Amino acid sequence: MTGVSRPEAQALPALGARPGGARRVRPWAAPLVRRKIVVVGGLLLAGVTAAGALAPVLGGDPTRMDVAARLAAPSRAHWLGTDDVGRDVWSRVVYGARLSLLVGAAVVALALVAGVFCGLLAGYYRRLDNAIMRVMDGLMAFPAIVLAIALMAVLGPSVLNVVVAIGVVYTPRVARIVRASVLVIRETAYVEAARALGASDGALLTRHVLPNCLSPVVVQASFVFAAAVLTEAALSFLGVGVPPYVPSWGNILSEGRLYIQQAPWLVLYPGAAIMLTILALNLVGDGLRDALDPKARGLATDKQGAA
Repeated sequence: MTGVSRPEAQALPALGARPGGARRVRPWAAPLVRRKIVVVGGLLLAGVTAAGALAPVLGGDPTRMDVAARLAAPSRAHWLGTDDVGRDVWSRVVYGARLSLLVGAAVVALALVAGVFCGLLAGYYRRLDNAIMRVMDGLMAFPAIVLAIALMAVLGPSVLNVVVAIGVVYTPRVARIVRASVLVIRETAYVEAARALGASDGALLTRHVLPNCLSPVVVQASFVFAAAVLTEAALSFLGVGVPPYVPSWGNILSEGRLYIQQAPWLVLYPGAAIMLTILALNLVGDGLRDALDPKARGLATDKQGAA
């Protein structure tokens, strides 16, 4: 009888094993690992998040004034210099990171909850589609910053009101994406089969429709986060965002523009912080889009199988 002896069989590598014991990369993570620029974006975002979380340790008191050292250039005592009243710019930038990330995360949560709810109702119930989407279209007819300024003028300056205003601005973007997905999913065979078996509308929406339309929503959330950070800075720069005493990148830029020739570091460092944060969020968003794209996952799987 022809066969392979036991010692030889033990020497043969197991079927599907990777040389050297390397672990196989999961298909959904392959686009993230393959694109090194996404890793750079993740590291940048992690650095900004760590700086904001450790602001009391890294920055000290952002309101402490040293009038004798006003408009001092960056030095060992003040890493990023001081502003016009002697406050440490490094401390204010670090605390500004905490505020920006907090506002961005809260806006994403508000926009996702409201947008997913409105999108599900508009996409699933035909009788509600026209009414809900006309309201969304009306909100989207205004430029984002103009609508945010108008809402802040009504609500007044505070961190909570900034979150509400920006959340209202970006809710229609999420609602339209969810509605487009629901319009396709509700006509699929498995939804029709579940409906024929007597499943309620609530069960269909929560078990079958919602889970299958979350991929584009997750990608959109990363871009809403970036837009919220930028919009918050713009509102604070214009004086209609958070109160002036709250450390914010927009407030630092607004105060520093008056001394841009005498002390350019007042606008250079908070501007660089905004740029790096937006860049990191966009890079991560691009990576999530590739990871959740079925075509990209199929190509990654084919390449791994060929390897």
